[in-house]
Amino acid sequence: MKKVVKRGLIGVLIVVALGIIFIPRLGWLETEPTQQGGKKGSVSGGSLPVSGIVAQYTESTNGITAMGTMLANEEVELVAEIVGKVRGIYFQEGSHVKKGQLLLKVDDADLQAQLERAEFQRKLLSEKLERQRILLKRESISREAFDQLQTDYNVLQADIELLNVKISRTEIRAPFDGVMGFRYVSEGSYVQPNSKIASIVDNSVLKFEFSVPEKYASQDLKGKKVSFRVTGNVRVYEAEVYAVDPLIDVKTRMIMLRARFYNAKGELMPGMFAKGNLVVGGKNEYIAVPTEAVVPEMEGKKMWVLENGKAKSVPVETESRSAKFVEVISGIQPGDTVLTGGLMQLREGMTVKVTLSQP
Repeated sequence: MKKVVKRGLIGVLIVVALGIIFIPRLGWLETEPTQQGGKKGSVSGGSLPVSGIVAQYTESTNGITAMGTMLANEEVELVAEIVGKVRGIYFQEGSHVKKGQLLLKVDDADLQAQLERAEFQRKLLSEKLERQRILLKRESISREAFDQLQTDYNVLQADIELLNVKISRTEIRAPFDGVMGFRYVSEGSYVQPNSKIASIVDNSVLKFEFSVPEKYASQDLKGKKVSFRVTGNVRVYEAEVYAVDPLIDVKTRMIMLRARFYNAKGELMPGMFAKGNLVVGGKNEYIAVPTEAVVPEMEGKKMWVLENGKAKSVPVETESRSAKFVEVISGIQPGDTVLTGGLMQLREGMTVKVTLSQP
């Protein structure tokens, strides 16, 4: 009986072994092949569909983008120079004043009394000095006595000049034609040196201060025209560059410029934000890509480009931008395929199928 069971088991093992060898060759265990574009497997045969553009140079004749601030031609904060009580205020806030006009007076009664006393002493010494000069010619007095009296007179004259300087410091006058700002003292106030009185601004001429990339350093920017607009005003204004900073900011790699705008009608005010174009003549070439192609990161900015059919991220540097495009100054070259759509699903080295569009 045991022999029969043993032979049966051997037979079963032989059948199983033959099945393992021959059944795969008959194709019974093969799965249904996945057809390209079918539901099984990845979309588009394993490639992620994305959109992109071919980077290329764009020509602009509008000039260099200029964004900056309007500055006053002259602006001074008036402060007290001497200790004392304010005796009079002779200006209104927001009023126009002329150069040299008296704006504020600090009480100087004590200084005036000292000056009057010194004037009497000078008169006395002057008369005495004249008598001594006559006596010196007659050799009735020594040269030493005359020189001492002359020195006393000169010292008194210097004291009078010093008193006049102190008295002048009790008066605050307009350093130039301008408009007065808010005042911070009242008549009767007790001021100390450096106590803020008011500010005066000359806005008849404004300075448009802005910066441009260092790559324009080789161009002669002085004398160029810059057209600009300010917030809340659709009018286009024009200024002329009169000064270029001789140093480049090492942090931003930008050059600071100032353009002069004649604000005869008083339409603009210092502190306004302005944006416009610096007209440099000729054509400017730059690489412009859609703004959605730029991916901000903690370390900076990057873009996805196509390399050998796969997605690759590259760090980039950008400058000026508009509502739809951004200027790229490093990281990509003309002819590179820049990916613009489907960026959220991209991974480094992923195979992609790009649908190109016009930039």
